[in-house]
Amino acid sequence: MSLPPGLFVYHWATRLAGPLAHPALHYRVKRGKEDPLRLDERQGRPSRNRPNGHLVWLHGASVGESRVILTLVRALLKEHPTLHCLVTTGTTTSAQLMSEKLSSRAIHQYVPIDRPRYVRRFLDYWQPDLGIFAESELWPNLLLDAERRGIPMALVNARMNSKSVRNWLANRGSARRLLRCFAWIGAADRRTSEGLSAILDDDVPMVGNLKIDAEADPPDAEILETFRAAIGERPVWLAASTHPGEDEIVLAAHQNLLMSHPGALLILAPRHPERGDAMSDKLAAGDFGHARRSAGEVPGPEHSVWLADTMGEMALWFALSPVAFVAGSLIDGIGGHNPVEATQGGAAVLTGPFTASFDDVFAAYEAHDAVTRVAHSDALSAAVAAIWNGQSDTVPAARQAVKDLSSGALTQTMSALRPMLTGTLA
Repeated sequence: MSLPPGLFVYHWATRLAGPLAHPALHYRVKRGKEDPLRLDERQGRPSRNRPNGHLVWLHGASVGESRVILTLVRALLKEHPTLHCLVTTGTTTSAQLMSEKLSSRAIHQYVPIDRPRYVRRFLDYWQPDLGIFAESELWPNLLLDAERRGIPMALVNARMNSKSVRNWLANRGSARRLLRCFAWIGAADRRTSEGLSAILDDDVPMVGNLKIDAEADPPDAEILETFRAAIGERPVWLAASTHPGEDEIVLAAHQNLLMSHPGALLILAPRHPERGDAMSDKLAAGDFGHARRSAGEVPGPEHSVWLADTMGEMALWFALSPVAFVAGSLIDGIGGHNPVEATQGGAAVLTGPFTASFDDVFAAYEAHDAVTRVAHSDALSAAVAAIWNGQSDTVPAARQAVKDLSSGALTQTMSALRPMLTGTLA
C-alpha cells in the first residue's frame, strides 16, 4: 500500500538521517536523557532473551502511561498463566519505574529509535504476537512495519487534547493511515473519540480513562508509619510532578506559609527525578533547609523542604500529605497531570489553570467542587492554608467525582483485547 506524502517523506528522512542517530544518542547521554549502558536497545538490539511462547508487546511513551501499562500487564498475565509481556518506553524514569513494578513474566526494553533499520532489528528479534499502544505516542516506521508483519495491534486509552486533534485533522491522510494500523481503538474521553472518529470516518468508542480504573499501588505500610512518626504534627503539603518554571512559584508559596506556619514542611516531587541535583542547588541558594529522599534522608526540624527526587513513591507522598498541588498546570503547554492518584491517596487537590490534557477529569472535579485552581504563589499558599485550617475539605467530593468518572474502562478494554489475543494464541 502506498504511503501518503507526509509518511513517505518521513520514512525516507529517517532512513537518510540514520547516521546521525548514534551521535544524537551520545549527546542525549551527556544530558542525562539516555542510559549509557542500554544504548543498544535504542538501536533495536536486545539486552534480554526473548521468552519462549507467546509474547504481548505493550508500548507507552513514559511515566504518564505507566499506570495504564502496568494495569494491563497484570490483567493479561492473570488471565493467561503462560503468557509473557514485553514493555517498551522511551525515558530513563519510566525504565526505572518498570524495573521496580513489572512482574517476573514481563520484560522492559527501551523502544528503538524510529529508524527503519532499528525497527526491523527490534521486530525480527522479539516477534510479538500482539501489540498494544497506550495513549498517543505513535511511531510511523514502527507501526507500519509491525502491520506489514501481520502483528495485530490495539490503541488503548487514546487521548488527545484540542490542539492535537486540530493538528491530526490538518494532516488527515497520514493520521488516518497510521490509525488504520490498529484493529481496535478505545478512546479515553469524548473529545478524543470524536476527533479520531472524524479522522477515520468511523466510530471510535469512548470507553473511558484506564487511569481512573487502575488500582493505586498502596505505599509500603512500614515506611509510611516511619515517615509519619518523623514528621509528627508538622503541617505538610505536597507539590507533585513539578516542571521547570513551576518550582519558583511553589517555593514562593511555601515561603508565605512559613511566615504563618513556621514548622511547615513541603514535599517537593519533581516530575523528572534527574533534576534532583539542580533542585537541591536551587533550594540551598534560596536558604531552604532540605532533606533528599534519594540520599535516604528524613527531614528534621531544621528542614522546611523534603526533596522527593525518587521514582515510584508518589503514592507514599499523597498518603503523607493532606493537600497536594498537582503540577504541570501553572505553565501553558504542559497540560497538567492526573489528579486521581492524589484522591486515591486521601489528599485534597489543588491545580493550576492549564489542564488541557485532563479537561474531562477536572470538569468532573469542578462539578463536585472538588478542586481549587490557583494561578500564582499567593493563591497557592492561601489554598493550602485553608485546608490546613479546616476551612475546606474536598476529598469526599473528589472521591465521588472519581466514582462518577469510572466507566468500566478496564472491563471494556479487556473485552476488546481478549478476542485479539485469543486469535494469536490459537
